[in-house]
Amino acid sequence: MDLFEKNIFWDRLLKGIEERVNVQSFTTWFKPLVLKELTKDTLVISVPQPYFSSWLEEHYLPLITSVSRSILGYDIAILFSFSDSLEDKESPPQTFPEENNPREATYRSALKNDTAFLDQLNLNSRFTFDTFVVGHSNQFAYAAAKAVAEAPGNTAFNPLVMYGGVGLGKTHILQAIAHHYLNSVKAQKGMNRVIYVSSEKFTMDFILSIQNKLASQYSKYYRTANLLLIDDIQFFNNKERTQEEFFHIFNDLHQKGKQIVLTMDCPPAQLKGLADRLINRFQWGLVTDIQPPDFETRIAILQKKALNDGVNLDPSIAEYIAEHITSNIRELEGSLIRLLAYSSLHGQDLSLDMAVTILGDTIRKPSKLITIEYIQKMVSEHFSISPNMIIGESRHKEIAAARHIAIYLCKQLTSSSLKTIGLHFGGRDHSTVIHSISFTKNKIVSDPAFSKQVHTLIEKAKNPDY
Repeated sequence: MDLFEKNIFWDRLLKGIEERVNVQSFTTWFKPLVLKELTKDTLVISVPQPYFSSWLEEHYLPLITSVSRSILGYDIAILFSFSDSLEDKESPPQTFPEENNPREATYRSALKNDTAFLDQLNLNSRFTFDTFVVGHSNQFAYAAAKAVAEAPGNTAFNPLVMYGGVGLGKTHILQAIAHHYLNSVKAQKGMNRVIYVSSEKFTMDFILSIQNKLASQYSKYYRTANLLLIDDIQFFNNKERTQEEFFHIFNDLHQKGKQIVLTMDCPPAQLKGLADRLINRFQWGLVTDIQPPDFETRIAILQKKALNDGVNLDPSIAEYIAEHITSNIRELEGSLIRLLAYSSLHGQDLSLDMAVTILGDTIRKPSKLITIEYIQKMVSEHFSISPNMIIGESRHKEIAAARHIAIYLCKQLTSSSLKTIGLHFGGRDHSTVIHSISFTKNKIVSDPAFSKQVHTLIEKAKNPDY
């Protein structure tokens, strides 16, 4: 295989594994892996630490074998290789250490010397602002992130909180901030203490610091950050000691004017299992959502991905994929990778017929992008009133009831913020939107007929053929 084919195989292998394990396991055990060699009958995977090999062989070898078989069509031998001189060495896994685990000694040494171990940012070189495709669904988050990257701690966006569903680019834009800042004049002058971690890494490092009686060094390390970026903060849920430690780190950095950027899967107010004082602080700066990309943005993402892989993608193919995969950028890019892999491995030119044949099993039932506009139209048709009446000022009982339901559905079925929903309903304010949602929730509980009506609308929104 040539390098292009190997890279396609590796991308597909990791994507296939990511779809079959939870987020924490994938981040811990698979993101640090590097493809070392791929031949007709052998796959050699480089691991960042020796004990990775035994863990992967014991717990994940059947999975790796199965996914590689699904890609190649036959079984190959899976081997693991460790080398101190790996060019693409990644951070060690963040796991609960066992006795005599060499990770403990490494961690203890790193904390004492305040050096390399925790400073390994594990950034993806492709996740920059230049490779981030901006559209209507993410342009505000992009602009805020760019402003923060250019002047961390010197804008009103502190903390900057970005939320949205899986696969919408939150990690990409978070790492883009780190890349941009590290390449800035400030960073060149030595003010370059950037700390980028997942919430899991933050938690596991904290546990290790307690076990090794190095909690004060751990706290000191994080408090020296000029720019602190934490991904998937929702996984702090029910981790009381971790939340306590982060609360004090957050306060210290914020008081010093250092920049904090966080991502999560929902608005701060909806986070479960997090202390109220943390949720309150998350709302001190700017909270912005990242919504699923619109049709034009999806096509732009596909074209850019293809261009980066050196492929001229026919517009008809891009449109076919974009029409059927609507809510997740990872699925969008994954479908293109699958198509490119098939084309390369079978020596066939890309075509629309190939796309329909190869991708038909995954996109035969297209993902439905539910928008605020779609909900307004659906509800207005159900109640036989015009969308303008729902958006308007009328307080007629039937119209007000339809409006309450529409607002409730927008909250339940889209990732839009309350502010965004209010803007789509004639510029209504935050409290009015909350009132509509609360009114509908209470009536669902108290009125079975009303509850059935709302349920019917929810199912219709998800499935037009309902």
